[in-house]
Amino acid sequence: MNKAIVGKKLGMTQVFSADGKVTPVTVVLAGPCPVVQIKTVERDGYSAIKVGFDKIRESLLTKPELGQFKKAGVEPCRHLKEFRLNSVAEYEVGKAITVEVFNEGDKVDVVGITKGHGFSGVIKRWNQHRLKETHGVGPVHREVGSMGSISDPSRVFKNKHLPGHYGHEQVTIQNLEVVKVDAARGVLLIKGAIPGPKGGVVCISDSVKA
Repeated sequence: MNKAIVGKKLGMTQVFSADGKVTPVTVVLAGPCPVVQIKTVERDGYSAIKVGFDKIRESLLTKPELGQFKKAGVEPCRHLKEFRLNSVAEYEVGKAITVEVFNEGDKVDVVGITKGHGFSGVIKRWNQHRLKETHGVGPVHREVGSMGSISDPSRVFKNKHLPGHYGHEQVTIQNLEVVKVDAARGVLLIKGAIPGPKGGVVCISDSVKA
C-alpha cells in the first residue's frame, strides 16, 4: 500500500462520458485527513501512518484520545485510522492528506461496514426457499428445516446456515476505478457500489491486486 485516505459515503449517481456512455458511481467525501502519528520500522517494528477524519468538539473526547491530537498539533477528529504503508518518508505529522493523492483511472480498494439487518431468518440471511404451503407442513413455512440426523451424530454440524445477526460486518471491494477527482469539493467518484449506508465511513487505498 502506497497511499490511502478516509472518507464518508454520500450516495450514488451517474456520470456521462464524451461519447454518451453512462457510468454508475459512488460519491465519497474524502479527507482532509491530518496525519496524527507516523510509525517507523526502527521505532515501532513496521511503517504506518495514523490519520484523523471528521472534526469534533474537544468535550466529546476522553483525555487520552485528546492527548494524541494535542501532541500532533492537529484539531480533534471523530475517527482515527491507521494505514500500513510501504514508505512513510513523504508524510509529516500535522500535514493533511487530500483527495489529490489519487488520480482519475487509479485502481483502489474500499473497506467499509455493510448495512446492518439485525436478527434475520434463513430466507433473508442465506437466500433459502420456504417450505411448502400445504396442509401438514404446519406453521413452520419460513423455518430452517431439518437440523440433521437424530441418532448419529445427534448434533447440529458447525457452519450450518441458521438465523442470526445479518450484516454490519467489514467488507472490502477490490479493484474499483476512480472515475473523477473533485479537489475543490474534496470528493472522489468511484465506479460501482461500495459497502455501507449513506454517511458510512470508508477507507480508500490503492489496490493491492491492480
